Amino acid sequence: MTAGTPRVTGTTGEPETSPESWIRHATDHHVSTVILNRPETLNALTPDQRERLIRLFSEASADPAVRAVVLTGTGRGFCAGADLRGGAPTGDRVAGDVARTLREGAQRLIAAVLDCEKPVIAAVNGTAAGLGAHLAFACDLVLAAESARFIEVFVRRGLVPDGGGAYLLPRLIGPRRAKELMFLGDALTAPDAERLGLVNRVVPDGELEKTARAWADRLAHGPTRALALTKQLVNASLDADRSTAFAAEAAAQEINMTTADAKEGVASFVERRAAEFRGR
Repeated sequence: MTAGTPRVTGTTGEPETSPESWIRHATDHHVSTVILNRPETLNALTPDQRERLIRLFSEASADPAVRAVVLTGTGRGFCAGADLRGGAPTGDRVAGDVARTLREGAQRLIAAVLDCEKPVIAAVNGTAAGLGAHLAFACDLVLAAESARFIEVFVRRGLVPDGGGAYLLPRLIGPRRAKELMFLGDALTAPDAERLGLVNRVVPDGELEKTARAWADRLAHGPTRALALTKQLVNASLDADRSTAFAAEAAAQEINMTTADAKEGVASFVERRAAEFRGR
């Protein structure tokens, strides 16, 4: 985040130089804030960091005290993708090893964001490259600082996009734009990403934290179960035909009408007052 960001530490109070401190996490007023904290690597993800992120999204999804999530980074990078500095695995590679690693690693991380039952905001503070870009695009809402950049870096390394990129990008911006970004690997500025529809809003660097928190607070005071069902409907609709989507909508509405927040929403309308949702 920007200078002046309140310190967010892990639950164990670990020193800032420990591996555990490479992801900082706190929950405040129903908002879970997750901060990637290895600025010297532009927040490239180690396997341990990836696993902790998956765990944090799973915990946020299940915790009724959490009603919105903000994901961001420190320094000049949001996330530069997977940390490859450890080198290739030693020993002979067997057919299927790469696919298995991908399924159990990057794809699980992206699925954890997509499947999280709470709305997730990406506050992209700097460079988001490779898996880091896909991590942002998997979030429900994306705010970007003016200095942020998005890079489909895989082609520069002779690699196929991973981390769900070939699934996410065509659904967000269409196949031709997706191919342009993936084939050429050019850096995309935050304003250009907003123009394409990859970013909801671009804000000055110094306002990113404040804007992300304001959006998260609004979501955290919303009808949490209705938002979860809405997220599920929208994500599933991209792969469904009309009859399937309509049936899912009807089922979601049936489920949601049993919640306390739905009853409160109807009562507040009848009584001509503001609704007070409690996430139940």
